[in-house]
Amino acid sequence: MKSLKIFIIIFFASATFAKAQSTKAELQVSGLTCSLCAKTTEKSLKSLPFISEIKPDLMRNVYNITFKDGVPMDLAQISKKVKDSGFSVSYFKTTLNFDDIKVADNTFTYGGNTFKLINAQKPLSGPVALTIVDKGFAPSSVTKKHLGKLNEESGATSGPVYHVII
Repeated sequence: MKSLKIFIIIFFASATFAKAQSTKAELQVSGLTCSLCAKTTEKSLKSLPFISEIKPDLMRNVYNITFKDGVPMDLAQISKKVKDSGFSVSYFKTTLNFDDIKVADNTFTYGGNTFKLINAQKPLSGPVALTIVDKGFAPSSVTKKHLGKLNEESGATSGPVYHVII
């Protein structure tokens, strides 16, 4: 009976986890030279209201970030916190669940931000890992590679537009 209760609890917890829009991200920071630098950046990021947990991987200068349920992430604040700490973002990869996200013309909105899919070849569903390639989230060589020849149409959007690759 006890194992049945544990199974039911785990089942509902995983079902709730699967419905979350953005649950996690991987953030690589360049310029970190010591553990004190990494700790300062970690503390700065942890102060953001939408971040639940941060686990640093100091060998790769990567922070594994878990977001709070129901609180949309603010990408501009993440980039600003890293820059204010004296470093830069090498890459930012997040996982979004596309089961409840409508994509039209390779564009979708999440958390007040507009995202433009650069290399989407098929309809998206379920959890998909996306990498942001805009300035402030990727090195300039990556930004130039993906955005250099991109023609942006001016359209009415609320908030910033982020370009992402799968």
